[in-house]
Amino acid sequence: MTALMTENPGNTDSARQAQQIDGLTEALTDVLSGARARGGLFHRAVLAPPWGVRIQDGTPLSVASMLRGEGWVRHSEAPEPVRIAPGDVVVLRGPAPYVLADGPATEPGLLIQPGDCCTTPDGVDMCEELALGVRTWGRSLDDPVALLSGNYQLHGDLSARLLDALPHVLVLRKDEWEAELIELVAAQVVKDTPGQQMVLDRLLDLLLVSALRAWFARPEARAPAWYRAQSDPVVGVALRLLHEQPGHAWTVAALAAKAGVSRAGLARRFTELVGEPPMTYLAHWRIDLAARLLREPDATVGAVARRVGYADGFALSTAFKRLRGVSPTAYLAGLAPRR
Repeated sequence: MTALMTENPGNTDSARQAQQIDGLTEALTDVLSGARARGGLFHRAVLAPPWGVRIQDGTPLSVASMLRGEGWVRHSEAPEPVRIAPGDVVVLRGPAPYVLADGPATEPGLLIQPGDCCTTPDGVDMCEELALGVRTWGRSLDDPVALLSGNYQLHGDLSARLLDALPHVLVLRKDEWEAELIELVAAQVVKDTPGQQMVLDRLLDLLLVSALRAWFARPEARAPAWYRAQSDPVVGVALRLLHEQPGHAWTVAALAAKAGVSRAGLARRFTELVGEPPMTYLAHWRIDLAARLLREPDATVGAVARRVGYADGFALSTAFKRLRGVSPTAYLAGLAPRR
């Protein structure tokens, strides 16, 4: 079928399998490295039954875990409520709202609004009344339920491919991931020391990456098409080349030659397995990478443009605005529209 499979007799099955595993690992690393919280919010809520909180702040991604007691998660885009116990972690994809409560049918008595504002359902501000200390709210620290939650504030802090890959509600049980991280995060959330926001941002990234790494490893996980395609002997070659050399002047013909197939054959197979043509995939990958690089200290649009395959800053800005809806400058100012 392909030169990759027939022209190299020394390429054993075990070697191909190792190459495919490496490709999957690289793909996951590429996507997870795009998670970079800036000003992420963490909270500890101390609660007593009956309790229910509706989070409708429009953030792109949130994580939550019970520190003590049990709770339920209801998401507007998920078919059934899900129970969570201490040590479990739930990853929730926004911007759709969701409810955390003591029971699957409990109505929320508090709403978390955009801007981290806490109100009653009829709009009464409860932030001052429920303040219990640093990043902690509730009515009494002795109440039997403690909930830890964190969220990303900006869509630009996450790869679009990562968000598209996730279900609306992803739950990992205590024995399915590195649950000891919860205690580390819980200890840091209540501290108010210089540089603490940066510490919490990196802990939010660590929490998310640990959860997603465990989820992607599960046999039943519905990995996205671009991830599964890494194991294909033809498309996997093309994907690895695009990831490793995004700044190269790739064409479908050049990729096909590297993969040992015809141009039409690669285009057809790539689109079938990944869900979009090779050049469309490359355009999105370049912009995802550019968004990450632009946040580096002293980065300039021109320098980033050359690293990801654009002739100059103007060309990158044009492509960035077409795919992200804003210019690189507006993106860096935190003005990227919600997806």
